[in-house]
Amino acid sequence: MKKLHTLLFSASLLMGVAAHAQVRVEIAGVSGTQIPVAVAAFADESIAPEQVSSIIRADLERSGVFKVIDAGRAISDSASIDLGAFKASGADALVVGSVSRLADGRLQVRYKLMDTVKQTQLSQLSDAVGPRNTRLEAHRIADDVYEKLTGTRGIFSTRISYVKVNRGNGNHSYELVVADADGQNEQVAAFGREAIISPAWSPDGTKVAYVSFEKQKPIVYVQNLVTGQRAIISNEKGSNSAPAWSPDGTKLALSLSKTGSTQVFIVNADGSGMRRLTNTNGIDTEPQFSGDGQSIYFVSDRSGGPQIYKMSVNGGPATRVTFNGSYNISPRISPDGKTLAWISQRDGGFNLYAMDLASGQEQRLADGATEPSFSPNGKYIMYANKAGGRASLAVVSVDGRVKQRLSTQAGNIKEPSWGPFMK
Repeated sequence: MKKLHTLLFSASLLMGVAAHAQVRVEIAGVSGTQIPVAVAAFADESIAPEQVSSIIRADLERSGVFKVIDAGRAISDSASIDLGAFKASGADALVVGSVSRLADGRLQVRYKLMDTVKQTQLSQLSDAVGPRNTRLEAHRIADDVYEKLTGTRGIFSTRISYVKVNRGNGNHSYELVVADADGQNEQVAAFGREAIISPAWSPDGTKVAYVSFEKQKPIVYVQNLVTGQRAIISNEKGSNSAPAWSPDGTKLALSLSKTGSTQVFIVNADGSGMRRLTNTNGIDTEPQFSGDGQSIYFVSDRSGGPQIYKMSVNGGPATRVTFNGSYNISPRISPDGKTLAWISQRDGGFNLYAMDLASGQEQRLADGATEPSFSPNGKYIMYANKAGGRASLAVVSVDGRVKQRLSTQAGNIKEPSWGPFMK
């Protein structure tokens, strides 16, 4: 349990600095029933810095939900299309589009999604974007395809954060990195010679809370990703650790040792109004708000070993949630509040589990896992994984069928946190 709350950090902030190496994505597994969709090259997309259609294909493929079919040629959104021919080739849907340059230098990106079975148009988008935003626009189109064909909002245009550990010449450095959900377009938010962990996104996606030991003690900071400014949220006596945002972004739950043993506290988002939530002689740590913001899930050793408990944000008795396994940590709650993900030490290793909170049914999703984080649509969980002596990130669907691995040659990457939907 000591490892759960002893957090030593040091970081200096370097907003907007590009990270040196991009992340590779490896995909394994598919969903139970894949949707066959043909993706055509966009007309004139060579004028863009990156191929829009290639990014869309990669997004849809790594979701595991789609069987992506190459349309074999470029097809403009204004072209007359024989949808019956694409249906005959096995595609239930078709993505087409075009790219053109505007007088002001921006790119006009247009797309259509066609239903080859019903011979109808399902969706269309037309946006003018700067060349640097070509990738983001492609992610948005992939999101639209995902939502129109599955009924669930896509997460390709969301952002993730993670810690990259660089080793060289006997020295370590640590970067708090913000990137696209596919690991591309990395930006360094914080940098230091000491460890950085526990980043947590604000619900509006503009801030990340984390802990730094640059002042020779663990202190909770909030970094504004838009302005580059940061603020101290908790600098109490002892350890200040494990920040977690409330769903409405007005509060943070923290683990503090100011009273002796580590306990759970709640503060306003600006650090004011601190109040103690748990009150035991043991260790209460790793708090997480429930989906509705009315409860706190946390880890406690009050039963003799670390287990996950739940209690009201207003205080009162705590209810034990996990009973299988003697060591259960790192609770995370799905955005809809229906699923608990956590790390359980069983069978000689640390493994990722998910529980349906209504039925209590558990499912083992991944082995060798730490630090889980739900995607904002609740369909995927990102976690840290150590294989072959190198720490990397991995993603698994909540049904366990689809798995991805994100890795980089530059160093270890860990401590993932999946950002929210952006407005």
